[in-house]
Amino acid sequence: MAELPKSLEDAIVQSRLATQTALADGLTLLQVELLFPEIKVMPVAVQFIPALDHFGAQLKIFFPDAGAAALARRDWGEIPYKIMDIGTSKTGVEKKIQPEDEAFLLISPTAVEVVQVEQIANAVGVRPLIMLNPRLEDSGTVGIGYAARQTRTRFISTIESCYYLRPVDDETALFRCYPEPWQVWVEKEGDYQKIAELPKKPSGDELDEILMKPGVAPGKKPGVFVGLQRFLRALSN
Repeated sequence: MAELPKSLEDAIVQSRLATQTALADGLTLLQVELLFPEIKVMPVAVQFIPALDHFGAQLKIFFPDAGAAALARRDWGEIPYKIMDIGTSKTGVEKKIQPEDEAFLLISPTAVEVVQVEQIANAVGVRPLIMLNPRLEDSGTVGIGYAARQTRTRFISTIESCYYLRPVDDETALFRCYPEPWQVWVEKEGDYQKIAELPKKPSGDELDEILMKPGVAPGKKPGVFVGLQRFLRALSN
């Protein structure tokens, strides 16, 4: 049973193992989410990529734009895999997928690229496609109307969260490490304890119901942003 990680490095190691386990089980459309406001995705990506080392030169890595892709090429030096950008064109994205490609890693794709990401996923087919810290559901960009609901039903809802870690507030964390269920952890007496397991990701209301149970989350919680900062500092120690 996976425990709540004690450091960011531990979380990345867990996420690699969860990804490899999901791939071994035949899942191919995955996402890994380490949800902290200050987190820098490039160093996380460097530590995560060894999970996919066995694909070698047949691994293709996509960044949201050409600038981020160029930065990675510059900083990462000699690497066996290909680095590309998703780009802004809504047509022709499939041409970036070649028959010899065996696996794909998308680094922090956003709601701006959601159409292209879906096109890439369709072109990839049954080959592994992993998204690291995707932000595909920014309501301010995608909107909350019919088109956004269709995108969620058709594509976003089909992505398996094989690893998820988010501090909810100063004392609570939502956690999932495949193949284990979703878990809610609460800080008690200086340590985090698991207080709930769920078969799917809880909604905000469901999470509130869990935390409102007597004796679950004692004490008055400060603002969410303060809690996020504190939890991130704890992981960085």
